[in-house]
Amino acid sequence: MTKPEPIDLRSDTVTRPDQQMSAAMATAEVGDDVLDHDPTMRALEERVAHLLGMPAALWVPSGTMGNLIALCLHLGRGQRFLAPRGAHVLTHELGSAAWLAGGMPDPLPWDAGPGRPAPETVRANVEAEAPYDSLRTTLLCLENTHNEAGGAVVPPDEHAKLVSAARDAGLRVHLDGARIWNAAVALEVPPAALTAGVDSVQACLSKGLGAPVGSVVAGSTDFIAEARRMRKMLGGGVRQGGVLAAAGLVALDRIDSLAEDHRKAARLAGGLAELGWKVTTPQTNMVLAEAADVRATVDRLAGVGVLAVPMGDRIRFVTHRDVSEADVERALQRIAEF
Repeated sequence: MTKPEPIDLRSDTVTRPDQQMSAAMATAEVGDDVLDHDPTMRALEERVAHLLGMPAALWVPSGTMGNLIALCLHLGRGQRFLAPRGAHVLTHELGSAAWLAGGMPDPLPWDAGPGRPAPETVRANVEAEAPYDSLRTTLLCLENTHNEAGGAVVPPDEHAKLVSAARDAGLRVHLDGARIWNAAVALEVPPAALTAGVDSVQACLSKGLGAPVGSVVAGSTDFIAEARRMRKMLGGGVRQGGVLAAAGLVALDRIDSLAEDHRKAARLAGGLAELGWKVTTPQTNMVLAEAADVRATVDRLAGVGVLAVPMGDRIRFVTHRDVSEADVERALQRIAEF
């Protein structure tokens, strides 16, 4: 019996460039970005900086590198930083925050909602007059949307309170905004409304927006000048990077289309609930579902052509531009059959 064509709901990183994006990449104006600053790369960075409400931005090959650059520049060796429990910088970046940036991570509970701590918790975790042999806390890392919380969003007012608490405690703030575009669309606010007051932000172009490669890190002009040096130090200097930046420019034209992914996630969650699954109500494009045996269930789903991934003690499904509404219905039908 022929296996059905898989419906890939593992991540919004599995998308492939369409004809429009491929054509833009093929015809991009390029230059040596290390020597002369590639013109298409410059255009992308200026556009992203404007969207994020930051003075300057820098293209980087991956979100992990973007976060690492920010941590390297914000932290001194052995300094402590705070982040919500399950944050990507804590759980999915191979310890690079400690290994390369030299920071000591400390997770905060989600006591103000999925994926975010309360401002009081931030303040309580920073000692005003710690003894000389105590860790010095210098940085708060936030995440919007929060991946392990199922794509949960942090609204602008809650974001502002957390930034204010960090400032009161003398902390700098980095925002992992890998899916900040999803958060902005879900909340119906400009992306810049979600970066107010931060020292730096990282945002991905290769997730829901569909670019094949690339993220950006943004901050002050001085910060980006140092970030550019750090990118080179980490091996991220690019030459004719405009080929990739062109894909990013096309991707930015598609921010509004993320609302379609959110609707598909809502339909998937509703359909799973009708089938008896216990699921979260998605705020963006992720659905978390409970299962008695997560690994075995993921394997069974793959057997019927529905690809998903474990997320702790739950299963994560992610809708994206390469999965249609009809694909969601087919996925639900396959799940119902098994």
